[in-house]
This record gives sequence, structure tokens and C-alpha cells, in this order.
Amino acid sequence: MAFDAIRLPAEIRYAEELERLVARDQATHAAIPPGWKISPKAVRSFVIGDPKIEVSRKFYGDDPLIDRCIVTLLGRQALMLVGEPGTAKSMLSELFAAAISGNSNLTVQATAGTTEDHIRYSWNYALLLASGPSEESIVPSPVYRALQYGQLARIEEITRAAPEIQDTLVSILSEKQLMVPELGADTRVWARPGFNIIATANLRDRGVNEMSAALKRRFNFETVRPIADRNFEIELVSRQLDDELGSDRELVVAERDVIELLVTAFRDLRSGTSAEGTPIKRPETVMSTAEAVNVAIAAALEARYFGNGHMTGAEVARQMIGVATKDNTEDEARMRFYIDTVVRERARKDKSWKLFQSAAKQIWR
Repeated sequence: MAFDAIRLPAEIRYAEELERLVARDQATHAAIPPGWKISPKAVRSFVIGDPKIEVSRKFYGDDPLIDRCIVTLLGRQALMLVGEPGTAKSMLSELFAAAISGNSNLTVQATAGTTEDHIRYSWNYALLLASGPSEESIVPSPVYRALQYGQLARIEEITRAAPEIQDTLVSILSEKQLMVPELGADTRVWARPGFNIIATANLRDRGVNEMSAALKRRFNFETVRPIADRNFEIELVSRQLDDELGSDRELVVAERDVIELLVTAFRDLRSGTSAEGTPIKRPETVMSTAEAVNVAIAAALEARYFGNGHMTGAEVARQMIGVATKDNTEDEARMRFYIDTVVRERARKDKSWKLFQSAAKQIWR
């Protein structure tokens, strides 16, 4: 079946890889937990890659973290992924859901407006008024569906929801069931094998510590940290650039040294220290790998449609302005300092950094 969409869910994007993992499980008689589509080892391969059967690496970071997450999802506790913005928490939850359940779409995006209905269920009021409470008149939430089907439910940015809404999950995670008293005192939805919940939380958002102690006990917390390995980050940005540009990728030349420049600038500003050891004031804005990918894509598109097809340090500098400063005047001063010190020294020896410096000076005068 052909799909015309900007972004397809992971189970569709990587359908061929999942088929290869299923085939390997069958050939090796791998143990598959009840309710899971593939074995835990195959889930690990899906996330971190296996060149032997042409399965791509999708997560660049702490591989033992993936093992711990999979073990958590095998047990009774739910999984909580916490970390700085842009560290691939949502991507990880999607990949786990796609591999384990074959469905990453049972998702609740928590906000200040999230209600119990988003966690439990609501009603089709036309049917409710016509025939009263019934299974047909229930509008199930993603969590309700996950219980019914024995799949993973995802709750994004859970700490943005009010504490009393978060606590709706306590009994669901403890008892592995959801009461539906409107259909009768003893009516409930029982969790089928394979059910669990993956939640994410942003450490920069206020409220990350407002989860009740009761709810915290139902989750195993894992911290997803920024990519420590520079070469891993360069490879990730390059891969994401290839994937996102699609057919335009063949019309854009994005050489490795330009990707290295981009990643190096982000790592300098993220850490507060340049690669040469020069102290830098860190911007308040998030300088994550995800933001670096966005800048790479924007710079490549500028080169494609407004330049000669060659992505250079100049395009990178122009596209960084929307990320590195946003609406913070102090961050603008920090960027000017970075350009006048670290970038200036590098520009004396490197053409790419020279182009970055020239374009940056026009922006951050």
C-alpha cells in the first residue's frame, strides 16, 4: 500500500526490518513474551541496529539503557523516560511500541488541559442519550485500547498534566484493570498480556517532581542523556538529514566537514566549553541533537532552493539564529561572544568556519 504522508509511524517506516526480525525469531525459535510481536533481543536489535540482517541503528546513545528499558517493559512496572529536551525520549517510546506491540499510535499528549477522559474513556453522547450507557457508546482512550489489546500505551510529557489527572494511572498500573462503573458495579476492562505504559518527562519543565509518591512507585525511571560520543552525533545528524530530505537529498551536497561544524557548534554551546577548552556561557535555549538535525535540514533546504546546492557553514550560521537565540537577548550576547572568540580562531585555519563566521557576523552584529 502506498502512503502519502510527511511522517509515517515507526511500524510502517521500518516494516521490512521488523519482518526480518520476525523471521530471525522464527528461525532461531526465540522466546517471545506473551503479547509481544518479537523477542526482547529482537527489540534491542530494532533499536540499536543489526548490520547482519540489515536493521538500521535508530538510537545513538547508551546501549545498556535500551536493555534496562526492555527489561522494565517485561515486568510489572511502567517505564518513565526522563531527560533534557531533544534527547530522543519520544522517539524511543515510539520505537519500543512499534517493535513490541506493532502499534505506536496509542498515545496521549499530556497538557494542562488533559482530563480523566483522555486517560480513561469518554462517551458518544448521541448514543448515550439514545440508548443509555453501553459498550457501543464508550469512546475509549489510548490507555483503554492498550488494556483491551495487550499493547503499549504512550503518555508524552506526563508531568504537564495536573497531578490529580496523573494519579488516574495509579489503579490502572497497580491492578492492571480499568473500572467502568457506568456499565455496572463490577464491569471492568482487564489488561491483556503485553499491556504496559511508557511515559516521558522533560527535566526542563516545571512539574517534573510533582508526581505523587504513589505514581512514582509504579514507574521505573530511566534518564536519557545527550549523546556523549561526537562521532555518533555526527552520524545521527547525517542519517536524519538523509531521511528527512528524501528525494531532495540527491540535489544537495552536505559534506561531512559541514556536518562536523554544525555538531561541534551545538556541542560547544550545550556543554559551556569549546572543543579547545575555552569557557562559554551556555544559552538558555535548548541546544539538543534534535535541534541540530532541524538546523541541518533547514541549511540543506536553503542551499537547495536559494543557493547552488552546496551546504556550507554560511547556511548553518543563518539557520542557527532561530534556535540559538529565540527571544532571549542574553542568548544573543552569548552567541556574539562565541563568534568573536571561538569561531574567530577556527576561521583562521578552516574555510567552513570562515564562511560560518562571515554569515554569523551579518546576523549577530
